[in-house]
This record gives sequence, C-alpha cells and structure tokens, in this order.
Amino acid sequence: MKKLNEILGTEFPIIQGGMANIATGEFAAACSNAGALGMIATGAWDADRVREEIRKAKELTGGKKPFGVNLMLMNPCADDIAQVILDEHIHVVTTGAGNPGKYIPAWKDAGVKVIPVVAAAVLAKRLTRYNVDAFIAEGTESGGHVGEMTTMALVPQVIDAVGDVPVVAAGGIAGGRQMAAALALGACGVQVGTCLLASVECPVHENYKQAVLKAKDSDTTVTGRTIGGPVRVLKNKMAREYLALEKRNATLEELETVTVGGLRRAVLEGDVEHGSVMMGQVAGMLHEIKPVRQIFEELWAGGKAVLDTVNQEWA
Repeated sequence: MKKLNEILGTEFPIIQGGMANIATGEFAAACSNAGALGMIATGAWDADRVREEIRKAKELTGGKKPFGVNLMLMNPCADDIAQVILDEHIHVVTTGAGNPGKYIPAWKDAGVKVIPVVAAAVLAKRLTRYNVDAFIAEGTESGGHVGEMTTMALVPQVIDAVGDVPVVAAGGIAGGRQMAAALALGACGVQVGTCLLASVECPVHENYKQAVLKAKDSDTTVTGRTIGGPVRVLKNKMAREYLALEKRNATLEELETVTVGGLRRAVLEGDVEHGSVMMGQVAGMLHEIKPVRQIFEELWAGGKAVLDTVNQEWA
C-alpha cells in the first residue's frame, strides 16, 4: 500500500488537521511549504471567506505545494463551499460532521482527492461505496469535535472495514513513538493538530499557546456529550460551567449561552478561562514552541527511529 506522502505528493506522510478559526490559508500554506499537507478549515465561514483563504494559500505556496480544504458538513454554507472547492481546483478535501456523499461524485470527476474523517468503522464502511481516496480515523484523544473510540482501537477496525482503502491515523499523535504506533497499526500516515498549536506559525493568541504548553496529561475534558456534540477542550471556567449545566439537564439555549463565541474568544482574544480552548490529550507532551518544519521532521525521524529499534529488538 502506498504511503500518504506518495498519495498526496508531499514530503512527509502528514496532514495538518482542520482546526476551525486556526487553520487559515496562511497557516495551511506554512504547513505545506514545510513538507506536510496543509489544510484550510472552513468551520463556520461562508463561501466568500473560504475562497479568500484558498487564494491566499495559493499565493503563499506559489502553486508548487499541494494543500487542501476541510469541509465541516454542518456548516449552513456547505453547498456553496463545495462549489468553491471545484471552482478553485483544490487538490484534497477532508470532511467531518456528516456524510459527504452528495458532493463526492462532482469532486471525484474534477480530480479532487476525497478523504472523510470518521470516528467509527461503520461510517467508514458505508462511505466506501463512494470510491473515496482514503479515510482519516480520528480517535477521541484529539482536540475539538470527537467520537467515543480511542485511536488505538479505532484505526485497526477501520482498516479491517474498508479493505484496500488507505487509512490515516489521527488523535493523540505528537511524537515519534505515536507516529511509529500509527504505522504499526497499518495506517499510511497521520493527521496532527494539537502539536501544531505549539508552533511558531500557528495564528492562535499567545495565551492559547501558553495554555497548551502548561497543560498536563489530564487537563482536558469533553463537553457536549448530552446534546450529541462532544468536544474536547481545556478544563477551564467555561468547561466547568458547561459540565455543571449538563449535569443539571440544562436546555440547549442555556448551554449555548456559555459557549457562543467561545472559540473566537480563545483563538483571537486569548481568553483561556472563558473561551473554548480546544486541544487534545497529547498537550501534556508539549513543552516548547517550534517551527512547523521541525515538528514534522521530528515526527518522521522519531517514528523511523522507534520502528528501527523495535525491529532490532524483535529480531
């Protein structure tokens, strides 16, 4: 089976995760220029904003490095954004929070590589009928919107369910040991997000970056389980208030008063107490700010070194 870098035409078998309000055209370009596949996260943007970010990424990559777009299917502008993806001749699309089936035929006809993000093997198997190019199996360790299964349990089950379709591992990957583990599970590459929050190029507020560096292994929690929209975030005042409301079976309107504008407060304003500070469980492994190129090099070289050591020990 081909490695992810061979499928995507990148130097490293690594995809930058689609992080809403963070994965701008500029950040995606920085990741692509550093050897991975940069991704623009559409989040709740409208089609015009997405087009603007795509053109910015094109300019900054000089048309020489591939990048992609992550379409959050719950976005009310999803239909229009799907058309922008065609109009702008995007190389790769990843999708989340829904079934991308109605868009896939047009994307495939245009030569777009389609890679849905899945949190369960049953969804992946259902989507094989659309002849997608790969899947991203994302475990609950990741930051932001999550499923229930861990990466270790999810990845091999998705691989078994989808036959010859390549699978990318995501969730809980921030170092060479985890990179090696993902490849050992049968993944063709990885998608990472939390470790990139601690990068020089990441556009989040400095307070957000410092919150990631200060986080320990158990400093994240999952909100929104009671409403079917689980999200992994830093345990801060906002998260604790939200969880207390969930425990009291608060209404959706009451819950939304806590979270509305939360991601913007965290990312742009640096409010790490009342904002939605999305990060994965691997935040506890991150202790310094590095250039994205160094992060990718360490992931790849570290993974290879671990695999070499394991091969020697088992031999």
